[in-house]
Amino acid sequence: MSNLARWKQIFEELGLAGDPEVHAELRRHYSEPSRAYHTLHHVSECLDLFEQIRPMLARPQEIELAIWFHDAHYDVRRADNELRSAEWARTVLTVAGASAALVERVYDLVLATAPEAEPACEEEAVMADMVLAILGSRPARYAEYERQLRQEYRHVPQSLYQSMRKKAIRDLLERPRIYYTDWFKQRFETQARANLQRSLRRMSGVVLVSGFG
Repeated sequence: MSNLARWKQIFEELGLAGDPEVHAELRRHYSEPSRAYHTLHHVSECLDLFEQIRPMLARPQEIELAIWFHDAHYDVRRADNELRSAEWARTVLTVAGASAALVERVYDLVLATAPEAEPACEEEAVMADMVLAILGSRPARYAEYERQLRQEYRHVPQSLYQSMRKKAIRDLLERPRIYYTDWFKQRFETQARANLQRSLRRMSGVVLVSGFG
């Protein structure tokens, strides 16, 4: 649930005051015209997953906040998006009066979504798995995700883009397991591998996505 009422409630549950202007600014960021996948719809998909696992989490509000901030800054030409997003979360929570420990936990949760990150705790593993859950979606949604991702990299020539994507996909497939937590592995691992393998076969066969290049 991505509405303002829930945003305020998260902070109330933590004994803090949520700034509605921050919520509005986050929504503006996720609505930037350069985005096709990393949008409010992506946040909503993550929040829907979050609701399924909320009862299993010791500090669910912190993960819920991290979901909101994890792609707050997103520019495909930059390599520090997660860091900038984490720093924004740190600033917002500090201003709201959160404890240093809470601030750093949310900061680390956002950083855990970076491609090169290695989760240091169960909560960070949940965050990492949540952003990869799209890989295990139904084939039609996964195909849509691939198209949306290509649109975000529309400035990259087709041949270079395919080379980048093939490497990223091979790196994922070579992992012993894509998902760190058993909950996500049981639900998404098999479908994720099928989707990735199908995508790799398509690109290896030089079947281009129409409309890009």
